Amino acid sequence: MSDAQNTQRTYALVGHGGSGKTTVAEMLLLQTGVINRLGKIEEGTTALDTEPEEIKRRGSIQPAFATYDWKKNPHFLIDTPGDNNFTGDIAYHLAATDGVLFVVDAVDGAKPLTRRLWTEVKKAKRPALIFVNKMDRDRADFNMAYDSLQSMLGIKPVLLFAPIGSRETFSGVADVMNLKALFFEENGAVREGALPGDMASDIETLRETMIENIAESDEELMEKYLEEGELSPEDIVRGLRLGVLSGELVPVVCGSALSNMGGSILLDLVQDVFPSPLDHTPWPGTDGDRASDPDAPVAAFVFKTLADPFAGQLSVLRVLSGTLAADSTLLNTTNGEKERIGSLLLLEGKNQKPSKDAVGPGAIVAVAKLKTVRTGDTLCSEKDPFTLAKPALPPALISYALAPEEKGEEDKVYTAVQKLLDEDICLNLTRDAETGDILLSGMGQLHIEISVERARRRHKTGIRLKTPKIPYRETFKGKADVQGRHKKQSGGRGQFGDCFIRLEPQPRGTGYTFEDEIVGGAIPRQYIPAVDKGIQEAAARGILAGYPVVDFKVHLYDGSFHPVDSSEMAFKIAGSLAFKKAAETARPVLLEPVVLISVFVPDDFMGDVIGDLSSRRGKVLGSDSQSGVTEIKAHVPMEEVLKYAPDLRSMTGGQGTFTMEFDHYEEAPPQVTDKVVAAAEAEE
Repeated sequence: MSDAQNTQRTYALVGHGGSGKTTVAEMLLLQTGVINRLGKIEEGTTALDTEPEEIKRRGSIQPAFATYDWKKNPHFLIDTPGDNNFTGDIAYHLAATDGVLFVVDAVDGAKPLTRRLWTEVKKAKRPALIFVNKMDRDRADFNMAYDSLQSMLGIKPVLLFAPIGSRETFSGVADVMNLKALFFEENGAVREGALPGDMASDIETLRETMIENIAESDEELMEKYLEEGELSPEDIVRGLRLGVLSGELVPVVCGSALSNMGGSILLDLVQDVFPSPLDHTPWPGTDGDRASDPDAPVAAFVFKTLADPFAGQLSVLRVLSGTLAADSTLLNTTNGEKERIGSLLLLEGKNQKPSKDAVGPGAIVAVAKLKTVRTGDTLCSEKDPFTLAKPALPPALISYALAPEEKGEEDKVYTAVQKLLDEDICLNLTRDAETGDILLSGMGQLHIEISVERARRRHKTGIRLKTPKIPYRETFKGKADVQGRHKKQSGGRGQFGDCFIRLEPQPRGTGYTFEDEIVGGAIPRQYIPAVDKGIQEAAARGILAGYPVVDFKVHLYDGSFHPVDSSEMAFKIAGSLAFKKAAETARPVLLEPVVLISVFVPDDFMGDVIGDLSSRRGKVLGSDSQSGVTEIKAHVPMEEVLKYAPDLRSMTGGQGTFTMEFDHYEEAPPQVTDKVVAAAEAEE
């Protein structure tokens, strides 16, 4: 098996939304004979975008998979989404690969989101090659796109194939290494020819630069180059592969996927420069590493879960080590449960076909109907357990409240959305104990909307999206000294509780403190906790708008009791009455949550974004610019950024990204307080 795996390639297509990754995948599938015609995203006919929501919005929302052979060498491909709403789990996809085919748009070049995705590739330590796509499009500019690879991504690109012509005159590429032209035929075939006369000198100069870059990536080659002034073709190919595997070199090729230009060149490059699964460094585990070896104990990482209308739940896994066979039993190290592995399914978009053979390291296969397996689990030999260290996931950026279209169906809504969580690990579903809302959190507004759309379609459930309630708080700015007295005596056993408290504010974030200062038995010891509980329950119900009261201290210093009529309930009521009375004079105020937001935008948009944040009552903390991208940090009230994602996208032409997290509470201005109080009164 190891001989076959030496020529096996497992890689991902990565790039920003709209760069044409799915069309590149179509070109590769056509070139390898998996499909017989080039599907089009606009017509919803591609082999890999199969979900109704993907076809409707003309873009990928989840990874798609393909298995094919190129010149009798097996390839496993993952087509990853590029929209910022759906790239949260890209670290899991990269964990399943050995290399990355990175796609950049010749019209727009590398953008801020391109840089973020490239950072993920580098963090995963995956070798990459870059395909500059859409060379025949109007406004295509290869030089601009190529320069952006250095300025935006900070990489050392090695141009292997330069464009011949551009836009409507784009007809082929110049093979820099071999000093010849490759012209594209209508059916995707390549015809060799002489370099155009006006390009020959430039291509020779590019070849010298290419050889220097390749020589610099290896000491032995560098010595030979300095001694002889030239490298053999074998040395160049070997040096290029060594440089790519080490991450020092990033080959660049160009073409047009929609016009079927460049597929065979890409496939040959993938075969020549990408690592095999056997080249993979040992996999990091929670208790030691595991070699990527077909003779090692079997281990597989479940990096994606899909819902298939016929097969049910599909667990997509990458074989890390050993040989995985159908009808075997493996241990799920996450929960200690044993799982029976049925057929091993090879994926081609929405289609699956059983694998005739066992599969080794690098293989990507799906297994149906595993009972306890979730995304992120490791399946392995029971005798030799291994758990892959899970990649980190980014925090959710936005939350929406869910409500049924018909009253009384809250549980049905919760159940329908809950079933999406296995497929999409970047979704979080919670119930807010304070507001009672069902909250769905995700990477952006579009992420939430499409997830809800899928839940509606699959489970025939009416779901409404609401902006979630802001978790305001209330507190005091003044002090109060009051008595809380509860007396109910009308014959027989009555109720009597009496307490004196001093209430004062505490620093923000301190919470609630109760001080027992009773001396001389003014209140029996067994009743003091009841006073405390009464105050806490009253504080939880709020004063101004029904939000919990925080950051205050209560001193219980005096009181009285009745030997027969006093009880815990009586003193609990007395404590509650004391708190309400104190609130009348202690100057209650509303607190609003403030988030720390980090916005990443091209330098050109910095002024617009800072101005917008200021208009949202934000306080800009500073900015930092690197490689044409500015990071702006600011404190902004949560209310002002609940729907920030679409606003930023509109403001920056889709080039801005952001992260945010709760930071602290601040006193709300009068106009906000009045609005919140009025809304609470109306709801009541």
